[in-house]
Amino acid sequence: MSAADERNEEIALFRDMVLRFLEQEVLPNYEDWEKDHLMPREMWNTMGAAGMLLVDFPEEYGAAGASFDVCQMIQEEMSRLGLHGLATGYNIHANIVAPYVLNIANEEQKNHWLPKMATGEVVGAIAMTEPGAGSDLAGMRSSAIKDGDEYILNGSKTFITNGIHADMVIVCAKTDPNAGSKGISLFMVDTSLAGYATGKKIEKMGQHSSDTAELFFDNVRLPASALLGEEGKGFVYLMKELPRERLGCAVQAIGHAQGALDLTADYVQERKAFGQSVSQFQNTRFKLAECRTELEMCRALLEKYMIKYESSEMTVTDAAMLKLASTEMQLRMVNECLQLFGGYGYTDEYPISRFYRDARVQTIYAGSSEIMKEVIARDIVGR
Repeated sequence: MSAADERNEEIALFRDMVLRFLEQEVLPNYEDWEKDHLMPREMWNTMGAAGMLLVDFPEEYGAAGASFDVCQMIQEEMSRLGLHGLATGYNIHANIVAPYVLNIANEEQKNHWLPKMATGEVVGAIAMTEPGAGSDLAGMRSSAIKDGDEYILNGSKTFITNGIHADMVIVCAKTDPNAGSKGISLFMVDTSLAGYATGKKIEKMGQHSSDTAELFFDNVRLPASALLGEEGKGFVYLMKELPRERLGCAVQAIGHAQGALDLTADYVQERKAFGQSVSQFQNTRFKLAECRTELEMCRALLEKYMIKYESSEMTVTDAAMLKLASTEMQLRMVNECLQLFGGYGYTDEYPISRFYRDARVQTIYAGSSEIMKEVIARDIVGR
């Protein structure tokens, strides 16, 4: 058996496990979580016990040691089934925060955090965005000033996914307020520390079961061991790790768009109008054909860049193009699918309405479409 065949078999086995888990543990409860506007904290432990967290991490940290594709497949299946809120929280924890720790932390830090993240004992979040800065990371005001062997952290962050349940948050803060982007450092902040506070859950248009919060730091004393990597290199680390985050957004976009297409294809074949199936109208057929074609083009782009990512060749521009193309496709496609449901698509009785709400944020977080265009343009004609 070739390496490719072994990898495909591994993905197939994990997919079967993931689908069984989602069908048994998540789908029967998801509507309640959406109504509660929060997923239960214990679900992280349940996912950890099922071996779904940090699947592509080394076994020495209590992980499965599977391939990178498996982590992406889990997000795609969650999104395809309409569990976009869960997929987003999962992406932050397993596809963003954990890789920061694996790639940047020292061995002592890895041994402290990663096994707990693999079991769900620790939920991870990352705090970059601030109320007045948005996507302008260099404009952040949160500071971590050195005081002997400690740092004193002050400031606030907003729109933080997993902010309510987080046990450890990677916080971006300025250790040198006068050095611009070169003065940013990253810290692994234990949320039990004095001076750390979580604001009330931010209510959103969609992804209701995903917790999103404001975070506040009031003279939080951080030990030197909380520093992630080297002081002053936070911006460099962010630029290095952002491509995987944006790749994860693309995976969710493609899974979610596929789920919307599946729902719509079933509906238009069942729905009757003017004496025939809605699927027999030329407009319906042409719209579905356009959606399928756009989806497959983005899937091909994703496959191309996943190969580049695994060989450490994926650039910031590659990631920007992938996120821009896939998330904009997702919005257009879910909109077209909802339209084919007619008035029923606007009701909560049909899941397509949740697909529509949940998709909207995809062109905003992890770098808005406008920021993605600027990143791409700079690679073409400079600043």
